[in-house]
This record gives sequence, structure tokens and C-alpha cells, in this order.
Amino acid sequence: MNYGIVIFPSKKLQDQANSYRKRYDPHYALITPHLTLKNSFEANDEQIQQLSQRLQNISKQHEPFSLKVSKISSFQPVNNVIYLKVEPSDALDDLHKTMHGQDLLGDQPEYSFVPHITIAQGLSNDEHSDVYGSLRMLGISHEEIIDRFHLLYQLENGSWTVYETFRLGKDS
Repeated sequence: MNYGIVIFPSKKLQDQANSYRKRYDPHYALITPHLTLKNSFEANDEQIQQLSQRLQNISKQHEPFSLKVSKISSFQPVNNVIYLKVEPSDALDDLHKTMHGQDLLGDQPEYSFVPHITIAQGLSNDEHSDVYGSLRMLGISHEEIIDRFHLLYQLENGSWTVYETFRLGKDS
């Protein structure tokens, strides 16, 4: 089965992201707007039980942190993905590094960590240029406290759902 580890932002930010995703993201119906901490990986039931224990320990080592979204950006020319740019922070970077430095299941990331929430993907070059040109003019400023992350699993229809939630902080 496929699994992944993500942060879900507040409903307010999800609604804002979805206002674009429903038009520009073919994965709109498969997963809620999210920030990926660990990309999709395969695991069996025994591996997931062990991973769950490790994630519980990781969650206790990291405190809640502020997540700031400041603009709309793009990964072009690498790919035609448009996203809400999450400002890098030491806390978020440390959490991401921990997810990849604990010999957890899955490979090392293919790309450098650029915290983001995807709002458009699978666009042709012309579509990307038009959509990005109009969206980047929009002002966006959002800040919230993140106090949890989620282990997801993929259903047979390709959609993702929460397997387990982990609260950040020693008292969680």
C-alpha cells in the first residue's frame, strides 16, 4: 500500500487553495490541499506499525510552529506546477530533515525541499504562462500555527485519506 506524510493547513487556507485547484489541479478530488513532508512510499502492515511508533517519537521532539504563506510561485522550467509559497523556517526544515534522516521508509527526496501547497499542475506551457501570469498578481498573506502532521494512505481509487495523526510537542 502507498503512504505519505503531510501537513494539512487550516480550513481557511485550504478553501483559498481549493478555489484555484478545482480549476487547475487534476488531483483536486484525490487529496486535500497539503504540504508534503514525505512523498509517497510503499509499506506493509508491519512496517507501518513500526513507522507509526517512530512518527510518534518524532512528533514529541518537535514543537508547534508558525506557517507563513506569502506569495504564489512556480517550479517552471522544471515542471509546470504553480503553488502557494510557504516561507522556509528552521522548525519546518528540521521536521522535514527528521522525516528523511531517521531511516524511515521510502527514498530520499528527488528534489530539494521547497515548502509549498500546490494549486495548479498538469498544465501545458501556454496554460501555465496564462494562469501563473494572472495568479501571481494576487496578494496573499497568511499565517497560522501548525501543531500536527498526518500519515496518509492511498485508496484503490487513487484518493488519499488519513491513517494516523501526530500532534507536535512534548505534551502531545
